[in-house]
Amino acid sequence: MQIKIGARYRSQACDTEFIVVRALPGDLALTCGGHPVIDLKAEPTPGLAVEPGADGGTEVGKRYTDSSGKLELLVTKPGKGSFALGGDPLPAKETKPLPASD
Repeated sequence: MQIKIGARYRSQACDTEFIVVRALPGDLALTCGGHPVIDLKAEPTPGLAVEPGADGGTEVGKRYTDSSGKLELLVTKPGKGSFALGGDPLPAKETKPLPASD
């Protein structure tokens, strides 16, 4: 599936919704809850549940990124599923500390 910057997608297995902040070129095997993500307006396949091992959950306002940092997803609605790209989990991006205001 082609992922576009600024596009909104959702999980088929849980409530997770997100916006793409940075995208990788080409077709991606992006999943949430163990199933391929779909366009926000598309109807999910009925009967899908979050797969074991893909149930780490997502948090609203958190950014998730791949190891290269070239793919970045911003969660707008949390859910029970977790993101993966080609089977590799996408961890939450580390927040940078604010500079001291001494």
